[in-house]
Amino acid sequence: MESDPTTSEPEAAIGSDSSPVEQAILVSLRDSASAKGLMSPVRSVVASPRPVKGKAARRRLQLPPVSQAETGDEEPVPAVPENQEEAQPLPPICASPMRGMWRSEKVALYCDQVLQGSKAEDADEAMSKYLSEKLKVTDRWLGVWKSNPELFFEKYEEASIPFVGILVEVTCKPRQNLSSCFKVTVSVAEPFSSNIANIPRDLVDEVLGELEYSAPLLEVYPVEGQDADVRDIALALEVVRFFYDFLWRDWDDEENCENYTALIEERINLWCDIQDGTIPGPIAQRFKKTLEKYKNKRVELIEYQSNIKEDPSAAEAVECWKKYYEIVMLCGLLKMWEDLRLRVHGPFFPRILRRRKGKRDFGKTITHIVAKVMTTDMVKNLSSDTLLQQHDDLNLALDSCYSGDIVVIFPGEYQASNLALLTDDITIKGTVDGIVVVESGHLTLENCLLKCEGTGVCVLTGASLTITNSEITGAQGAGVELYPGSIAILEGNEIHHCNNLRTSDSSKSTLGGVNMKVLPAPKLKMTNNHIYNNNGYGVSILQPSEQFFIVAEAALNKGAASGDKKDDKMLSKVMQTLNVEMNNNRIEANSKGDIRIVTG
Repeated sequence: MESDPTTSEPEAAIGSDSSPVEQAILVSLRDSASAKGLMSPVRSVVASPRPVKGKAARRRLQLPPVSQAETGDEEPVPAVPENQEEAQPLPPICASPMRGMWRSEKVALYCDQVLQGSKAEDADEAMSKYLSEKLKVTDRWLGVWKSNPELFFEKYEEASIPFVGILVEVTCKPRQNLSSCFKVTVSVAEPFSSNIANIPRDLVDEVLGELEYSAPLLEVYPVEGQDADVRDIALALEVVRFFYDFLWRDWDDEENCENYTALIEERINLWCDIQDGTIPGPIAQRFKKTLEKYKNKRVELIEYQSNIKEDPSAAEAVECWKKYYEIVMLCGLLKMWEDLRLRVHGPFFPRILRRRKGKRDFGKTITHIVAKVMTTDMVKNLSSDTLLQQHDDLNLALDSCYSGDIVVIFPGEYQASNLALLTDDITIKGTVDGIVVVESGHLTLENCLLKCEGTGVCVLTGASLTITNSEITGAQGAGVELYPGSIAILEGNEIHHCNNLRTSDSSKSTLGGVNMKVLPAPKLKMTNNHIYNNNGYGVSILQPSEQFFIVAEAALNKGAASGDKKDDKMLSKVMQTLNVEMNNNRIEANSKGDIRIVTG
């Protein structure tokens, strides 16, 4: 796409029948996507303007790299002036509702609700209409403005400060000038809050003054504790961000794509395959890095072109073509990734990652100790002939395993992307509560035997878990415990002999196979599982009060095995309310019963 600095291209591209809100958002979305299309490599284009640095720029905080700060080569970060208050911690932003969506729900949202059969060239307009409808409901709300640290810092490390967050009051009013980006009016909210405790408030005011107290809409994240309308806005903003971060490609409207929504569905499937581990971790990382490199190279080309004021020199033309061909090569790689056949059968799927190592040549097994520092007390219970290797990285330990090896994980925080690559039968042991605790993201366990000596599998709020063809036994509490707002898919598993903890706490005595804590209710899908011989209920649902569900007590005491059609109907209604899907499960021989709603 070519652009002339003297023309106002966005005005010409927008439909004349669009509303002012939709038109303004449309321009913003295109700017956020860095202007779509691969432009002529030597033609100068207009880039998004950078903020003008005035007096406040000369007062920017100086945050030296850690290495320099330690040696005293740079001045320390200035303290908050005595006459200014220290910034309070930021309130939590609205939880990500998209994280809890099934794959089919994401497809329905984008393809059926937002795009509605649009062509690629109409995708911008469809996104702007979707977002503008949400913004009409309320025009004032609180949010965290995640701004570029360059606005506040002269020197900083990107890894240490990814953004400067400020709590702001947002006013949504579109500007009349259609060639400008759609922005919202923002002002510092009370109490003054930021992720940088020592940031001076007057500096924030001066920066906002330079920006005319406005910020790009997609840089603002609504905070928790507001009404349902604001939560809807938070979801809409997330939908738009995800579309341009992962689903949109700059070349889409240049290609002859008869069914654009089908292409979007394939990209959603690609993203889900990465999240649930269907695509091995290292391959997923390669794709993500390629996509990020493509975006960065494209921004480099746009910025380089914007600095060419007149006809380019020979050197400038060569440099433009060089950057252009780098983008073309990366574009080709990304297109191959999006071909589903190549993802399954092509060169991007390394067969070597699925090859079993088997036993070591000398026939011995090794116990791998994963700890930052190893002490003799850690191995005092091991026999004298145990072969040991110590690692401070869990991925390295997993990569070093052969069939029959044991991995013992001591307290600490570890990344475990190599879990997706395991092909040999190994034993993993912890010394902390919970045999598996999923704190975030999506974990997939297949064909695993989980012998729990402490608590079982815990899925925390916002995380998701898939367990298939596995066995869970011996947990002191529930075999699988779901926290509010989590997601779990259980298929073809055996969960038995759990809740062996002896306690006088009546609420814990009801735990057994699967326990759910509601408000907000987690999502659970159970198919072809066998839940039996647990010291409690097969499935227990913990609600905070009797008012949450109006359920006949007698209809639930006997559970799913009662055989009463009325009981089954009542239980089915409760499960539907809880977003629980249960098919072909055998729940039997549990000491308290099969299914029970427990009031906390």
